[in-house]
Formats: sequence, structure tokens, C-alpha cells
Amino acid sequence: MSGDILQWVRTLTLNMNYFAHLPRPWDIVPTSLQLPSPTVKASQVPSLFREPYILSGYRPVKQNWRCYLLSLFQRHNESLNVWTHLLAGPVLLIRWSANAGALGYTLDTASLPLCLFMVSCLTCLLCSATAHLLQSHSEHAHYLFFCMDYVGIAVYQYGCSLGHYFYASETTWRESCVGQLFLPGAAFCAWLFCACCCFAKFRYRRPYPLQRKIYQVIPATLAYLLDISPVVHRLLTVTWTQEYSQLFHAFQIASFMLAALFFSCPIPERFFPGHCDFGVQGHQIFHLFLALCTMFQLEALFQDYARRRDTLVEVFGERQLWWACVSFPALFLCCVLTAVITMKHVNEQLQAKQERE
Repeated sequence: MSGDILQWVRTLTLNMNYFAHLPRPWDIVPTSLQLPSPTVKASQVPSLFREPYILSGYRPVKQNWRCYLLSLFQRHNESLNVWTHLLAGPVLLIRWSANAGALGYTLDTASLPLCLFMVSCLTCLLCSATAHLLQSHSEHAHYLFFCMDYVGIAVYQYGCSLGHYFYASETTWRESCVGQLFLPGAAFCAWLFCACCCFAKFRYRRPYPLQRKIYQVIPATLAYLLDISPVVHRLLTVTWTQEYSQLFHAFQIASFMLAALFFSCPIPERFFPGHCDFGVQGHQIFHLFLALCTMFQLEALFQDYARRRDTLVEVFGERQLWWACVSFPALFLCCVLTAVITMKHVNEQLQAKQERE
């Protein structure tokens, strides 16, 4: 018996030695390809890139762009911010495919709001992941990619509004003053959020004052209260046992509330400075709950779409559906223009800073 065990251990050791001689991932990268530098402490990067209570794990600035792309596989303080959104995208696509197969889906006028909601989700996830991955390259890149991030969030806000209005609203709510002004109000609030965030990013310097957070939180709160109003009305007036999607809507609201808490407050790193540099940061937890919120939204809206698709054109009219969908790229262009104008002022400011130095 002991001889068999020794033989097994000897075989295992030989196998481990074999795997030890296999090339590592970095070994197969061409030597001419510059690899990411090791992460550094907060004191070794400009103040623009420092996050409160995060003391290490920063990527040095002014590296080659390839280094930041390859840092996707490096351990740094933005790693989870990138991967939470990169992984959420494929999961959403898988759930879309599963729901389309189970509940049925055809690309027609009735399904356009649902399709735009999905586009808005993927746009937001892609913009956010790109911003967190590449923003450390330079001050210009930091401003550029986070302005792009704000555009993605605004687009997501309006995509949610389209889905909630056409699939989750009740007749009594649509006939109210809020319901009649909902779509133009949602578009305006989405643009206002983008504009306020871009302005605050340009206007204030680290350490950021409370005013910057106010510029972010108040427009986001106004947009969310309006966007979620048809869902809240329905949760309060329709029996939950009658519609399967009600539970998913409740979950998406709960997830968003938790996401908002961690976005607004730097916890738990506030109480454990330096111990959350690579994981369990408040912003990373915010990303996680926002991804969960998006998934619950998709499940709920697919259920609502399956229930209402046969009568949707009759209830809203084909013209209103098409106009609402045309407003989606219009909002996107307005937000992009806002980001471009912001970057024009940022470039002037950075150029003046270089001349002074």
C-alpha cells in the first residue's frame, strides 16, 4: 500500500515538473512588446489619478497604450472595475438569447424599445470598462474616457426609460401629467446628467469637494426618479401574483438602491484605508450591484414584452414608437457633442498648464 502511495507521489511530482517547464502567458508575448510596469503607490502618480483611501495599486502614467490594454490581465486597483463590466456584457447577451428562445422575439416595431434597451446596456458597460482600463495613460486620456463614460450612462438611462414606458407602464399612469411628459423629460434628464458630470469633471480638482458629488448625484437622482416612476406605480397598483415580472422589477430597484449607496459613500475603504486597494472598494461594489440591476431589468422587460407585444402597436401607435426610437440616437449625439465641448475646454486648460510648466 505504501509503495503505491510513493509511486503516486513520484508520478505527481514528475507531472508537476513537466508543467513547470511549460511557457507562461507572458513568455509567449514577443520581447518587442512592452509589458505593463509594476503598480505604484498613490504618491507616485499625479493627484488626478488618486482615489480617496486607496493607497496603492496605481498604474504609472505615460506608458505605451499597449501596456494599459495588457493591464487587463494585471492586478491593479482598477482590475475589478473593468472585469465587473466586461463579464456583465456576455452574461446579458446569454440571458437575451435564452429569453428570446423561451419567450419568442422578432425584430419589429413592437420590439424596438427592448432592442434599444439592450444596446444602451452594452454601450454603458463598454464605455465604463474602457474608461477604467485606459484612463491612467495621461491626464487627457483620463478626462476623455470618463466623459465617454458619462455619455454611456446617459444613453443607458434613456434606454431604461424607453423600456419602462412601453412595456411596464399602466394606462392610468400614462394619462397622468408625469406620463404625458415622461419621454421628453427622460431625454432631458439623461442629457442633464451627462452635462453636469462633464462640467464637474472639468471644473473641480482633487481632492474633490462636496460640490462635485452634488453635480453627479442630484441629476442622477432626478433621472432615476422619473425613469422608475412607471415601474413604481405598477408595483403599487397591480397585484404581484398576476405578473411574473413584478418580482424582477422589485429586485432591480433594490439593486439600484444598494448601488447608489456605494457610489455615494466610499465604503468600506473609508474605514480600512490601504486594505481595499485591490478589491472590495465601494466603486467595485457599485459596479456589481449595477450589473445585477441591469440583469433584473432585462428579465423583467422581456417578461413584459412577451405579455404586451401583440397589443403594443395598437396601444401606443406605430408613429410614437418610431419617434421614441429616433430620439435615442438624437440623445446620443447631443451627449457626444456635450463631451466634445467639454474636451475642448479641457485641452485648453491642459495646454495652459504645460506652458506654465
